[in-house]
Amino acid sequence: MNKIFTYLKVIAIPVAYGLILRYLFGVEDWQRLYSVMSLTFLVCLPTIMGILTIFFSSEEKAKERSYRFFAPWVPILFFFVLTLLVGWEGWACWLMVLPLFFLAASLGGFIGWRLKNRNRNKRVYLSTIPLIPLLITPLEMAVGSIPGTYQAYTFIDIQAPAEKIWSNVTRVKEIKKEQDTGWLTNALGFPRPVKAILNYEGVGAYREAIFTNGLVFHETVSEYIPQKKMVFSIKAYPHEIPSTTLDEHVVIGGKYFDVLNGTYELEKLNSKTYRLHLYSHFKLTTTFNFYASWWARWIMQDIQDNILQVEKYRAENE
Repeated sequence: MNKIFTYLKVIAIPVAYGLILRYLFGVEDWQRLYSVMSLTFLVCLPTIMGILTIFFSSEEKAKERSYRFFAPWVPILFFFVLTLLVGWEGWACWLMVLPLFFLAASLGGFIGWRLKNRNRNKRVYLSTIPLIPLLITPLEMAVGSIPGTYQAYTFIDIQAPAEKIWSNVTRVKEIKKEQDTGWLTNALGFPRPVKAILNYEGVGAYREAIFTNGLVFHETVSEYIPQKKMVFSIKAYPHEIPSTTLDEHVVIGGKYFDVLNGTYELEKLNSKTYRLHLYSHFKLTTTFNFYASWWARWIMQDIQDNILQVEKYRAENE
């Protein structure tokens, strides 16, 4: 019975702490002071959950290094599942922060072991450490986020005439689901590309890149060299995107993430082969761009690779 009670404490107390903090940081009227999209929340919350996990574990278990490293992952997973069930977070958002949460929770596990071995001030530590995010986050929010612009670059080699490649670049016919190779975006539940429509070829032309679930990129051509280069601005309007399409923290054109422009360039390698380059620039506005930029770049590259694969297949085979 004592063991069952210990296990309940080890899981329930860190999870309860996580849920309380997530609720407080999600209160709309407190957004100037507290935000889920803050470095403090993303690092301190899992670290403290790790500390609590080890602090309430038995001495026998906590002595093991592997236990201190992996045990804090259990309440983290429970926390993730519960926030998904109540609709506080989306699958994509949690999947992206999961590595950071696991690492921070494991760090908390080792900190918790050091605190557990202290003979003095245990209760003081236990009562003050959980308050750290509430004290630090307002300072982070006062400093504010620093916008950063990043590039995602992809390319593919195609054995086909330039005119055939270019016709598949400017206008993309409907992409069937079985042609979709975007493994990362599919895993995250992101909309997949459907087709691209261009009204004419030249500067000032309007292009629509249509994705599933109501996501549309509105593109305006700013530079155009036939069969060589096409540069276009990209705009997504959040009010056009159904709320069920993307998590509010990763919605394109929203507070934190926006795609700015794209560039296609066709380079001749030899008499039979061309290299099709695709660049895009995107903007992040968070206090943890150093981490968010990795995921944003991987997602953009996955989308671009997917489209390039379709264009290659069609240019070479259709």
